[in-house]
Amino acid sequence: MKVSYHGHSIVKIKSKGKTVLIDPFITGNDLTDLQADEQHPDFIVLTHGHGDHVGDTLEIARRSGALIIAVNELALYLQHQGVNAHPMHIGGSREFEFGTIKFTQAFHGSGLQQEDGTFLYMGMPAGVLIMSEGKTIYHAGDTGLFSDMKLIGERHPIDLAFLPIGDNFTMGPDDAVIAAEFLQANTVVPIHYNTFPPIKQNPDDFTSKIKDGRGRIMNPGDIIEL
Repeated sequence: MKVSYHGHSIVKIKSKGKTVLIDPFITGNDLTDLQADEQHPDFIVLTHGHGDHVGDTLEIARRSGALIIAVNELALYLQHQGVNAHPMHIGGSREFEFGTIKFTQAFHGSGLQQEDGTFLYMGMPAGVLIMSEGKTIYHAGDTGLFSDMKLIGERHPIDLAFLPIGDNFTMGPDDAVIAAEFLQANTVVPIHYNTFPPIKQNPDDFTSKIKDGRGRIMNPGDIIEL
């Protein structure tokens, strides 16, 4: 299995001959190495309904025919936009061609801003566990620190975790260090930082505090093989 990082919260997983794209915020993301019109995933997984996570989902899904996997309200909204979407919710798991998805809680918000400035509620935000080829990846989405991260790690031993460190909208580096200790993942990668001025961070401030050298900074395009 190959797992790559592409700036902000974008993660791409290639497993069992399928490509999974998580939170494809490409257009307007100065830190990504991707081009939206070059993406042809089989699946798109969304953690929540904010624009910097839904991103280019509709364009990519319409062109590629990708199945979108998201919490119920967000998935139903996307279905009404004419794309394929599979609704799930927190605590639920389901097996797909690439592996098993399970949504976890996250403490954040979720809504899409419309052209007139109003917001549509998109259900609860979530983290997501992806289990494939005997490995487990945890993408926390946007969240603050919560103690049940310890339970997530105990229930599902994690090989690779992606944690937001940007502060202001999510955990900052210090809280993310505690999250990493709760999760006890083999490798922990910081995400959701430096894309905008309010979330400017030095990722070394996070990874240097992770015990046993488990912290790893991934630049856009970097790949980890599990």
